[in-house]
Amino acid sequence: MWLLAASVFVAGTVASFTDWLFMGVLFHDRYNNHPEVWRAGIREGKERGAIVWSAMLGYLSAAAIVALCAITGASQIGTALLLAGLVWIAGVLPVTIANGLFIKFDNALTLSHSLGYLIRLLIAAVCAAFALQYGSA
Repeated sequence: MWLLAASVFVAGTVASFTDWLFMGVLFHDRYNNHPEVWRAGIREGKERGAIVWSAMLGYLSAAAIVALCAITGASQIGTALLLAGLVWIAGVLPVTIANGLFIKFDNALTLSHSLGYLIRLLIAAVCAAFALQYGSA
């Protein structure tokens, strides 16, 4: 059980760095194409609370994938990756694309956010498979 909890922590922490890359660094200049879509303070970097809450949601996402892998018995890397990919296709991808269609958001950002979420889910799946495989050994 402790290995599953550790996998959530590792996945959430590693994924926060991929979030930084996919959702912060890539196409950074394009966030200013439509400044009116951002809450006050976000563009100026004054709203740290949003970053903290976003990171916490990342740990929740990691916990959900780890739990889903545990519940379904997805202890093999391939099975866990497939599960994470299906979660991405079923939920994250359609919502991210739909948001991009209805909200003024640069297409490159929609793409990078979609891929960032996929990477986040895949990292959690790998951590879950590792924990499930070696936790029962």
